Amino acid sequence: MEPPLFDPAAPKRPVNVRINSDLAIQAKALKINISRELERHLAEVIAERRRKRWKEENQPAMVAYNRRIERDGLFSDDERLF
Repeated sequence: MEPPLFDPAAPKRPVNVRINSDLAIQAKALKINISRELERHLAEVIAERRRKRWKEENQPAMVAYNRRIERDGLFSDDERLF
C-alpha cells in the first residue's frame, strides 16, 4: 500500500497561481472549488511522476532480474504441477 501523497490536515498556504480567466469564470459558474480541484489534480500528477521516477531508477535492477530468471529459471520451476 502506498503511503499518502500529502497530509490533508497540513495547514493551507497561500500561493500565486495564474489561470485562464475564461476557465475561472466557468469554474465559478459551476461552483467548482478551484483550490480543492488543484490539490486533487496536483496529487495525481505527483503520484504519476513518482511512479515514473521509481521505474526509471529501478529499471536496471528489473532488467537484471528478468535476465537472471530467463537464464536460471525460477526456484520453484521443478515444483509446478501446471
